[in-house]
Amino acid sequence: MGQVLKGIAEAIGQGLAHGVVLPGLIEFLNASPTAFHAIDEAKKRLVAAGYEQVLEREDWKLEVGKKYFFTRNYSSIIAFAIGKKYVAGNGFHIIGAHTDSPCLKLKPVSKVTKGGYLEVGVQTYGGGLWHTWFDRDLTVAGRVIIREAKNGSGSVSYSHRLVRIEEPIMRIPTLAIHLDRDVNDGFMVNTQNHLLPVLATSIEAELNKNGATDGSGNSGGQTNGKNGNGRTTTNSSKHHSLLLQLLATRIGCEPDDICDFELQACDTQPSIIAGATKEFIFSGRLDNLCMSFCSLMALIASASESSLEDETGVRMVTLFDHEEVGSNSAQGAGSPLLINAMSRITSSFDPASKLLEKAIQRSFLVSADMSHALHPNYMDKHEDNHQPKLRGGLVINHNANQSFATNAVTSFIFGEIARKNMLPIQEFVVRNDMACGSTIGPILASGVGIRTVDVGAPQLSMHSIREMCAADDVVYSYRHFIAYFQEFSRLDANLTVDGGKSRRRPRRGKSL
Repeated sequence: MGQVLKGIAEAIGQGLAHGVVLPGLIEFLNASPTAFHAIDEAKKRLVAAGYEQVLEREDWKLEVGKKYFFTRNYSSIIAFAIGKKYVAGNGFHIIGAHTDSPCLKLKPVSKVTKGGYLEVGVQTYGGGLWHTWFDRDLTVAGRVIIREAKNGSGSVSYSHRLVRIEEPIMRIPTLAIHLDRDVNDGFMVNTQNHLLPVLATSIEAELNKNGATDGSGNSGGQTNGKNGNGRTTTNSSKHHSLLLQLLATRIGCEPDDICDFELQACDTQPSIIAGATKEFIFSGRLDNLCMSFCSLMALIASASESSLEDETGVRMVTLFDHEEVGSNSAQGAGSPLLINAMSRITSSFDPASKLLEKAIQRSFLVSADMSHALHPNYMDKHEDNHQPKLRGGLVINHNANQSFATNAVTSFIFGEIARKNMLPIQEFVVRNDMACGSTIGPILASGVGIRTVDVGAPQLSMHSIREMCAADDVVYSYRHFIAYFQEFSRLDANLTVDGGKSRRRPRRGKSL
């Protein structure tokens, strides 16, 4: 009877997770075309869950049992919940993921006109499958720095605004097969010449101008550095006036008020739960917004007041930018962002200099990044004994050459949590004759000195403009991360590796 009741409880829990997590993920994905938007969405969820924002520029006054977060560059975020039994020197239980995905980012001078077309100059970001960006309905999204007047005083301020044009405004058309008969033998993309989205025809752009100007006092040539109001502006010579007008209309400002921006091309097709039996998720940016969302929501779900009652550590989620290009930035995993946060939290309760080193050795990091599922049409690309499958649960990633930071101890800890909670777990090793990708795991393990396991939900079409994973694996990930936050402290207390009391086996008979 006990097993039956346990099975019923598991089924109910699974159903509730499906009902909450999957729609939430789809909403999160559709609202997050860029890393900036993903951080904005994360911030909204944290605030709604009672997390208080702290600023890196200011002093922190933290309390046990409370929950906090901060952002850096508005493209990375760290959220943490402090256990009610926490004391300085205790460990941090962390899940780390990343907010960025391969994409096409607009160049500082994006204005390209040729062959009677207005095109948008872009640069490739990360290792994308660039052929998948052709013949897609594209738009732009990102952040804009705008100039704002201060209450008619004559002085100005500058603000950071997120922007997204909802409707398709651009497309990268493929060349007709009649003009490239060998294209099906290999689609070769020159990323400089072929990856320029078409924004409009030159004739239509002229017809749509307001009067004879483009917002800079002339008709599209080089400006003299002044607009009609005397403000210094060079945007009209760097970007198409049509694009600037679209952005200004969306933000609610004048084109001349746009000082600078970071924009990227985005697919307009929405994320959906799909497949003949609705078992898949089709979406862009699953790598790695899927793990970002699951870790964030697991932290929120696990950090209720009652759950923190007996917690001795700090539960934390870190979502970094720039993983796809090596993490070497002020807001990437290669920066001091994580170690600074751990240091400030520790010293908020006790400024003793040696406590941080002690805390690091009591800490644990789950590096959560999407993993490679077995592809039914390319099965030879997987090692025979390591073939993760969709709907098979989280994947523990191993690499002897440290492309992943997993070792026997960290793998055991994460796997034991799965076994205790009856969650499926899989393992992945790349073939010896293939190169292995990497994650933030080795960067943080080596930079911070923290025990790390590399895991991820399995997916197909990684780095395509349109990826896919299994709905079940999203739920498994969410439940696994909750269990990690709730159970790690007790499990780690019973694990001895370096030092501690020696546990000798009782001797049988006489020694020789």
